[in-house]
Amino acid sequence: MSQLRSFLFEVLQTVALALGIFAIVYLFLLQPHQVRGHSMDPNFYDGEYLLTDKLSYRIGEPKRGDVVVFAAPPTRNEDFIKRIVGLPGDTIAIRAGKVWLNEKELKENYLPETTMTFAGPFLSEEKILTLAKDEYFMLGDNRGHSSDSRFWGPIKKEDIVGRAWIVYWPPSKIGIIPRVSFANF
Repeated sequence: MSQLRSFLFEVLQTVALALGIFAIVYLFLLQPHQVRGHSMDPNFYDGEYLLTDKLSYRIGEPKRGDVVVFAAPPTRNEDFIKRIVGLPGDTIAIRAGKVWLNEKELKENYLPETTMTFAGPFLSEEKILTLAKDEYFMLGDNRGHSSDSRFWGPIKKEDIVGRAWIVYWPPSKIGIIPRVSFANF
């Protein structure tokens, strides 16, 4: 009987340790997310699973071109996945289907050349938006099918969960998500 008790105690210790490690990783380091919808096509597809790095932005700042997960406005009950286009202090405008960043047309090499970006209710055509010190402008890669900052405005840093780091499902897409740079910034 004492061997059975000893065995059960060891099993409980192992389970408790595993749960503790899982909780620390999930709460502070990495979190899984699923891409829902088509707003990030052609770079991320509906149903793909990503690991989100939750540590990077605790020790550093988000960068232009990062794909991030954040609490979706207005209710913040759901997480969205979008790309950071504007950083604090930047000016953003939409003119003739193109994004203008700090008075220069944004060259987005990760999108098809034919991509058009149209204004939305928050950022209307020709309106110039200046981001505050803790605000980020997010856009989906599939501009025609994305609810993003054009519709509900900038996102505050406190609402960013983390940087999308790795695609882990489906197996054919496994890999690190590269940080893109814009050709003229």
